[in-house]
Amino acid sequence: MSSLAIRDQKNDHLLTPENAALIIIDYQPVQVNSIASMDRQLLINNIVGVAKMAKLYHLPIILSTVNVKTGLNFETIPQLRKEMTGIPSYDRTTINAWEDEEFLEAVKNTGRKKLIMTALWTEACLSFPTLDALKEGYEVYPVVDAVGGTSLAAHDAALRRMEQAGAEPVSVAQLFCELQRDWARSETVPGFMKLFIETGGTAGIQFSYDKSE
Repeated sequence: MSSLAIRDQKNDHLLTPENAALIIIDYQPVQVNSIASMDRQLLINNIVGVAKMAKLYHLPIILSTVNVKTGLNFETIPQLRKEMTGIPSYDRTTINAWEDEEFLEAVKNTGRKKLIMTALWTEACLSFPTLDALKEGYEVYPVVDAVGGTSLAAHDAALRRMEQAGAEPVSVAQLFCELQRDWARSETVPGFMKLFIETGGTAGIQFSYDKSE
């Protein structure tokens, strides 16, 4: 029972702590309160879990908001913002973050070509930068249960459009497992387990069995 040697973390075709970056766009009160495609509290729990995941595995994080400086909107929700200590927030007027100079420069400066993409709403602030990033040769992974739309139909249609353009949808649990990959990587196992428990995953369930069976 021996694990193979860890594959090249920068060139692995799967997501790794050394080839991916996390993008978080527009998790602001107005946007969160307008989500109708999933339970809003679950949405908040999941995006906070994704942010903690990025910190656990030391991924670069790009955080962006819209219309805070214009006074038309509020900052990132506090549940998420408290996980973003020391991380700058790029405020925009553009609906499509890829059309904001500072945001785009920050993404390119990560040097990562695999972008774990989260945003509100799915049909606008997630889909537009995803389509642009794909066009420029990035690999994009929308986190389907940490994003939301103004309706389930809008959310689903946007995911289909992104997938047809080449995006690779992932779930929160899949993301955690893909970055951890091996229980033998013991330094991150406690944090990995904690993330599953906090986001409602089954890793927190205690299973017992009779070894004699």
